Amino acid sequence: MKKPYFVSITLFITIAVLILDQVTKAVIAKSMAIGDSYTVIPKFLYITSHRNNGAAWGILSGRMSFFFIVTIVVLGLLVFFYIKEAKGNFLMQVAISLLFAGALGNFIDRMLHGEVVDFIDTKIFSYDFPIFNVADSSLTIGVILVLIALLFDSRKSKV
Repeated sequence: MKKPYFVSITLFITIAVLILDQVTKAVIAKSMAIGDSYTVIPKFLYITSHRNNGAAWGILSGRMSFFFIVTIVVLGLLVFFYIKEAKGNFLMQVAISLLFAGALGNFIDRMLHGEVVDFIDTKIFSYDFPIFNVADSSLTIGVILVLIALLFDSRKSKV
């Protein structure tokens, strides 16, 4: 029996996340000045306009050429991994779709603006978590799903 690719779901997830990411970033960039903040849930969730020209937590700030190269390599590896390794594994295909959409969403920002628009600002148990965006969330969820898919896959192969 041939193992299926879930291409329609993959494309839907990738396009939906990418559109949501780009639309929310555009709304924030056009309607809020950098540093403006609105409370959504007091002491927990805020919408704060922020720009980041580095990676997570501002790491490697200003190294755009590095990010361009790394992102292109990562996107290529995700496509390769999807084609070669994720066939028949629905969870892995969803995870790769989320990773691809997140990487592409932040890559578009870097290409067009030289920085990434971040706006989701959370405080968890008095820790002010770094401000992030939809693409960052997609990347995080994608990594978690890859780990879960690998865990289930390794358990299956042992049985």
